[in-house]
This record gives sequence, structure tokens and C-alpha cells, in this order.
Amino acid sequence: MGKAYIIGTGPGDEELLTVKAVKVLEKCTAVLYDRLVSNNILNYLKEDCEIYYCGKEPGCHYKTQEEINEMIVSLVKEGHVVGRIKGGDPYVFGRGGEEVLALKEENLEFEVIPGVTSPIAVLNYAGIPITQRGMSQGFHIITGMTAADEKINWKALAKEIGTLVFMMGLENIERIMSNLLENGKDGSTPAAVVMRGTSSKQKKVIGTVDDICVKVREVGLKSPCIIVVGEVVSLNEKLSWYEKKPLFGANICITRSREQSSNLKNKLRDLGAEVTEINSIKRKSTMHNLNEVKKKIDKYDHIILTSVNGVNMFFDYLIKEKIDIRTIKANFSVIGKATRKALEARGVMPFIMAREFVGEGLFKVLNPYLKKGENVLIPCSSSSREYLKEEIEALGLNVDRVHTYDTVCGDMKNKKALEEVDYVLFTSPSTVHNMINVFGKEEISKKISIAIGRQTAKALKSNDIHCYTCKKHSEEGFLEEIIGIKEEYDV
Repeated sequence: MGKAYIIGTGPGDEELLTVKAVKVLEKCTAVLYDRLVSNNILNYLKEDCEIYYCGKEPGCHYKTQEEINEMIVSLVKEGHVVGRIKGGDPYVFGRGGEEVLALKEENLEFEVIPGVTSPIAVLNYAGIPITQRGMSQGFHIITGMTAADEKINWKALAKEIGTLVFMMGLENIERIMSNLLENGKDGSTPAAVVMRGTSSKQKKVIGTVDDICVKVREVGLKSPCIIVVGEVVSLNEKLSWYEKKPLFGANICITRSREQSSNLKNKLRDLGAEVTEINSIKRKSTMHNLNEVKKKIDKYDHIILTSVNGVNMFFDYLIKEKIDIRTIKANFSVIGKATRKALEARGVMPFIMAREFVGEGLFKVLNPYLKKGENVLIPCSSSSREYLKEEIEALGLNVDRVHTYDTVCGDMKNKKALEEVDYVLFTSPSTVHNMINVFGKEEISKKISIAIGRQTAKALKSNDIHCYTCKKHSEEGFLEEIIGIKEEYDV
């Protein structure tokens, strides 16, 4: 018999996912999710995990709650570790209790993983504290979907001087404000509506109980939204922090493998971007190819490493084969800062580093140190260019180009992941081809594409996709490029 986990994944920002939720997601064998779950959450799942989309869009439910309950029960009975992943917290208007009761009735094992709840987190990201000394000594969280429900004590709510938060109430906002006014709420009380809080699509409208409805309809906000009423709204400008970051409002897609994405992902998030991670490529080890040169590993004068993957594959092979690094007399040369850092992490300082993320840049700076008759080893991807090998051999050196890994198409679990993306970063021709194969040229063309180097730009242009090319072929170059492009589009 299996087990079910009812998992709260927070309001949208992937970094608000709890450590416990990540640990549970990594062991799930079947997962059910709906539209309020961040795209990146699915990246924490195992490759063979079964994934079921439950919809749950307003007025268009792909599955009823009863069908979802039955599906969870059925999968657990089949022996699955089931993850029912939900936005926010499962027990804050998340219907998690209904799903747990369905499991309890069948005597099935379950756990509930709390999530960062949206009424607090979303207001925080909008610069609105849910409580504040001297303004609000407490708060009420009310469902906005049943604004006409007689069970809601509007008279008491209207007299409440603390903060009122209405969830899922955009369609009923006129009725909510009308009920408050009719029961004595001062029309000048500050009010706000925050759409898609903690995400790149976050928008907020500030007003009062009297005029917030008109302002919201003028702007055209759409669900999901959180409505807040209370004096704390007046602090939204002073306490605003998320909206002031340089990349706020940008959803940027990184198309690299998971191993290569983390550093850039963190930098983009620090600048305020929402990052959609689509692992369009992954590594397939072919380290056994190094067996061909194992016996002469101490005879090389130069070892050239062109990527972080190349560094890790090479040194993992040395460890696996118990080859003492001290037997290698070669000078190590690398392309780019990331590759240099990966080499230094192995306790080896590079002889030469090309700042440009292309083979031409490395050949230019390494050329003066290459002597006819020397031996050169280039451990690299099978899909990498032959440029360095050809140029170095032309100088009379002996070059062994050994494929230590293949770059293959990644397992892109969420086919809807690209829908809300504004910018797509392509880091190699392989990422271009794989993304087009999965999402189609037409969908890619709708986005602002950025290529990290000339070869990648060439792959995009050959598919009639307009792109920007980074002036510096590095992560730093991309960060400079994306900030400049965003400013251009925001003007």
C-alpha cells in the first residue's frame, strides 16, 4: 500500500517552497497538480514520476473535487507515493481537508505538508503588512467566493478595525464592498487588490472601500487576486521592496540542464525576476571513452576544458579510475569564469582562461603557448564544435578530442511552462533545437529570445527567430543584456 502527501507549495515564488516539501516531492511516484502551482515545482520530481493535471480554473474545472479525491485514493491503493500539490497552504481554502477525509475513510496513510499561505506572503510582496502596531492588532481571512453567504457576519466584519483579507473574491468584489458599506464600514478605509502576488505578473491596485471596485475594473485585473481592507494598505509604498527590483515583472526562461542553471537562476531571482526553468538538455555520460587515453594521461602538455560539465566529467573519471592528479603534468586551460570556478573547486588553477565563451577566444589567448609536437587533450561533449582541435592540429600539435558526455533532449514535464514566459535564454544550438522540437517555432517566436553566443544566435536565426546576442558570452554578459532589454521594453 502506498501513501499520500497533501503538499502546500506556497503562493507562486518557487523560493517560498519549504525544505520539507522539496524532500517529499523528490520521492513521489505520482503527482496531481493544478493551475496555481508554480511551473518549476514539477522540476523537483523524479523523471519517471506520473503527472496528472487537475485544472481547477474558475468556471472550467478539468476534474471535480470528488474525482480528484477518488484519483488520490486509487493511486495510493496501487502502491504509489502520491503528491497532491496545491498552491498556498492545503488547509487555507485549499480543500485539503476534503482530500484527507477521503483518504481517512479508506484507512490510507497520509501526511499534510504546510505551505506558506498567500494572504500573508502576497501582501508582504506588495508592501502591505497584514498586522502593524497602532494600525491593526489582528486580521481575518475570509473566502470571497461566497460573498452573499449568510454565514458571513458582515456586521462584525464592518466594525473590525484590524485587517480584512478576502481570498478568491475578484468576481464578487462589488458585493464584498457593498456589504461592508451597508454594515457601517467607512468608505474612506484604504483597500487594495493584488493580482498574482509573488510572481512576475504581480499587479496591485490601491484605493478605498468606496472606489476600489471601479479602479480594479479599469485596470482589468484577473484571478487569482487577494483583496485587502484596512489601514495597513496605506504603508504599501513605504514598505514596497519586491516591485523595486530591476527585473521585477520579467519571467525569464533558462533552457540549460538543471546542474548548469542554479547559479544564473539565483542571480536573476536576486534581481527580482521570476525564473522558469526548462531543462531542455541533460547529460548522458560517456566517460568510458577516456579509457582510450588513460595510459598516456601523464604525457599531455595541455588539457583544454570548455564547460563545467567537461570539468566535472573529467575529474569524476579520475576519481573513479583512482588516477592521482599529481601524475598529470599538463597545463589546464578553460573557457569562461564558470568553467574556471569548476576547475578551481577541484583544486586546480587554470593556466589560461578565455573570457569569451567561444573556442575562438580560447585559441587566441592560448596560441602563443602552443609548441609544435606537444600533446593536447580536449575532453568535451560529442555535440561541441571541432574548431579547437582543427586549429591546434594546424599548428603541428597532436590532439586527442575525447567525448566524455552526450547532450540529449531533457525531460520537459510541464508543456504549459512557456505560456507566461517573457524572455528565453538560449545557451547552445542544442537548447534551440530541443525547445523548438517540444514547443514549436511559432510559440518560441512569441518570446524575446536571447542567445549567449554567436553559434546559438545562428541556430535561432536559421529558424527565422529574431534574437538578441549577448555582447559578452558569459552569465554576466547575459545579466547586463537582459537588464538593458527590459529597460528598452518598459520605456
